[in-house]
Amino acid sequence: MARLAAFRPTPRRLLATAQGGKTASSHEEHPDGWDKTADFGFERVTPEEKTSRVYSVFERVAGSYDVMNDAMSLGLHRVWKDVLMERLAPPHGTRLLDVAGGTGDIAYRFLKYLKNLEPPGSEKPSHVTVSDINRAMLDAGRERWSTSHGEWTHPDDTVDWLEANAEQLPVDDESYSAYTIAFGIRNVTDKTKALREAYRVLRPGGRFMCLEFSRVDNRALSWAYDQYSFQVIPALGHVIAGDWHSYRYLVESIRKFPDQETFAGMIRGVGFKGVTYENLTFGVVAIHSGFKV
Repeated sequence: MARLAAFRPTPRRLLATAQGGKTASSHEEHPDGWDKTADFGFERVTPEEKTSRVYSVFERVAGSYDVMNDAMSLGLHRVWKDVLMERLAPPHGTRLLDVAGGTGDIAYRFLKYLKNLEPPGSEKPSHVTVSDINRAMLDAGRERWSTSHGEWTHPDDTVDWLEANAEQLPVDDESYSAYTIAFGIRNVTDKTKALREAYRVLRPGGRFMCLEFSRVDNRALSWAYDQYSFQVIPALGHVIAGDWHSYRYLVESIRKFPDQETFAGMIRGVGFKGVTYENLTFGVVAIHSGFKV
């Protein structure tokens, strides 16, 4: 069964929630220091402007997002997401909140993984909420669900779709047993606030898992990766999606994201325990994991 959550913030409301509904957030506590600006790729903009511009980027690319993921990563994003789900290893009865999951890739893998568990359907139902700030991305995910979900889900398992900002989720405390975010947290305006929300909505014993582009340590590989990222990916965006600038931003956002150790420290900083990370493809991406205890 699929349903759309009633919470449907307008772009104006999305901008208002970028700072947690406050006119002046207490950013003195922010571990990176707060100068009332945020990264938008290599630019510095106001937090409100970043939220608005990121929203516009994903509104433009939603229709070609999955195709571009295949082209940009040479199909590796599928492998990385499969590994994420294998590491999560959800049992029957899991309640998963997948944030920035608009097109449903993680939800698809979650429900397929559960369907293949033995004995199928003999345990209590599982549920996934796909949350995204961008309605166009959610529309793409719901369309995919409506045409193919019978192939990869058990009838008793459920999914719903929630249009919401990762920094202020309209979700009850301790209501999910797992939280995932794949290739989304680098686009969040205040990453620490989003991590705090992840901690809040998880039950004790719940697991946080993040799949994100990260830092390649090998100098030669890093140089080759930079050449591919800055020369090839925006060109692919122009050819496939008719949008050079959005994919230039996405490349720049990867370079501005904290390295593995720094991000692991941010996860620990909001209270998660047992924090680890695993590099995939020489550190092109990393899976971060932590537990609420």
